[in-house]
Amino acid sequence: MCGIALVLSGDCLVVSPSTAAAAAEAAASGTPFSDEGKGVSVGELKEALRRRGPDSLGCHRLHLCAADSSIVGATDGVDCDGGDGVGGGVGATELCFIGATLQLRGAEPVSQPLVAQSGSVLVYNGEIYGGINIANDQNDTQSLLSSLESCCCCDLHVADRDEAYPCRESVGKSVPQILSTIKGPWALIYWQTDSKTLWFGRDAFGRRSLLVHWPTPDDSRFILSSVSPPSFSRNNSATEVNGLEAGADPDFSDHTKVSYWEELPCGIYSIHLKDLDNNAACTREGCVVEVRKHDWTDSSLHTLIRWERQSTVPTVDGLVSAMGSVDKGNHHLSSCFREAEDSTSNGSHRVLIALRESVMLRTNVNILYQGDLNKLKEAELAPIAILFSGGLDSMILAALLDQCLDSKWTIDLLNVSFDGQLAPDRVSSLAGLKELQRISPLRRWRLVEIDSNLANLKEESEHVMSLIYPSNTYMDLNIGIALWLAASGDGWVNGQDGDRYKHKSTSRVLLVGSGADEQCAGYGRHRTKYRVGGWVSLDEEMRLDVQRIWKRNMGRDDRCISDHGKEARFPFLDESVIRTLLEIPLWDIAKLDEPVGKGDKKILREVAKLLGLQEAAFLPKRAIQFGSRIARESNRKNFGSNRAANLASAGSVEVHKRNH
Repeated sequence: MCGIALVLSGDCLVVSPSTAAAAAEAAASGTPFSDEGKGVSVGELKEALRRRGPDSLGCHRLHLCAADSSIVGATDGVDCDGGDGVGGGVGATELCFIGATLQLRGAEPVSQPLVAQSGSVLVYNGEIYGGINIANDQNDTQSLLSSLESCCCCDLHVADRDEAYPCRESVGKSVPQILSTIKGPWALIYWQTDSKTLWFGRDAFGRRSLLVHWPTPDDSRFILSSVSPPSFSRNNSATEVNGLEAGADPDFSDHTKVSYWEELPCGIYSIHLKDLDNNAACTREGCVVEVRKHDWTDSSLHTLIRWERQSTVPTVDGLVSAMGSVDKGNHHLSSCFREAEDSTSNGSHRVLIALRESVMLRTNVNILYQGDLNKLKEAELAPIAILFSGGLDSMILAALLDQCLDSKWTIDLLNVSFDGQLAPDRVSSLAGLKELQRISPLRRWRLVEIDSNLANLKEESEHVMSLIYPSNTYMDLNIGIALWLAASGDGWVNGQDGDRYKHKSTSRVLLVGSGADEQCAGYGRHRTKYRVGGWVSLDEEMRLDVQRIWKRNMGRDDRCISDHGKEARFPFLDESVIRTLLEIPLWDIAKLDEPVGKGDKKILREVAKLLGLQEAAFLPKRAIQFGSRIARESNRKNFGSNRAANLASAGSVEVHKRNH
């Protein structure tokens, strides 16, 4: 896990998201440019990114001079900033790359940004589980930079004009072709020096956060960052925080930080900075450069993005045929039902295999990381932890992790509660611990009970508000606080002899069950859609959930968990798991005319049974904000009661409908 950022600035440069004409008009109007204005400083970005990557922090600056197209580069030390301003001087454009590293992979520590011999620069936040060959002792970022350096840098390749590449036979692939092959979560910023092109983007499901600041009159810089600096949010959020404390519904629309940052949509983007002085959009006052979005080039990835299932609506031909021949022997009908059962069983086995492989890829204890673990005391050796509610998804991950991780390691189960031992997730986590001990009695399982109270979290709540942005609802804040506290791993453990002792998990990798509900019909709205519109409506709602998960969940969750210098990994969102689930008929994924706890996420309940988790296989779905009871405590604090909160929410919906 890493924290990455870029600040692109210059007296004669304005970057526009595909609005070059409008930006050119603004530049021609003589509007003065602001290098920093009310925006973030490089120092503030470093402070925020260091929390995500505590092992190393670096900065590399490039100056592009328009007059002679020359490039001058310099690498700063951790504390060698040269000031927070990033202006490149008259007639120059500056690119300031920042990289903070949480070292988990590779035989030797690697600091970012990485600078190639050619002068190209890479900051990378992600893991590569396929698509690019990486040995166990290699570092992902180094291997990726090597692959990117082999890419073609001709103008046609950079422009994505596919009609005729004169270089196709003699050189490597394009940058989008390389990035499209990566299996695993990623976000990156890459300067290709030969083509003078800035590449950036995030994977197709947005599993790693990347925020973007588009230039504004107050701050004309173009900025990318894994996270918004807490100091920046604190300086601009007094009204919202006071509103939350007073119980008023927060309105962020008029404040700097909401318009300042956006979640960068999934995809691959580029900014071509070659020959700035010859750019047609350049004027005396400024130069407009357009951001271009590139298509994914991997056809199998396109299939996953479209999220199209082959079998959505059950056919009755076989059943009708069997029933029509009942007079000739009831064994025909019995055979039909047996075939249906065999199909379901085969599907659950396939999902189990895909999930086990996904967990295995994400929990391989690398040489470098294992070396760090060996420095710890025996009782502390827990390289992998699970955000653990004791529910279906986290129980499956725990059982699979037990199969994939060397038996010498302890597994930490991190459980958060805002109602002590009475919260539903605490009750199910204790029951889940007993079931895990039953199926794997030789494993050292450690349930870390993380208890909290909203009344004592004023400062922490303000900090989490900066992490969840640009998300800005009470639900986002409640989920963010619960995830942030759980990821800290700071709680209590009940010892075997009955004593209760303080413990802070040292695990740097956390398994999270994100994506299971979206893909397996785990939400209540899925049941509503099925009841109203049948299989087709259910399929459409699930597709919508998967395709918007990057915006609603993944960026927020990544920022909250990674703030502790820990890496979240999402086995249910592995490309092979997604593909396997799409290949299984929808009626084998879920059967929503059956009761809650049985028909929802039917396929995962079958997987749980295959793992020996008989009790967990029948647990109902509970979101973390309800299972931990933070939502109840938040409603009481801000609205007086759950009922008042529901009425306020309903009123907000009515106002929204009237205004739209």
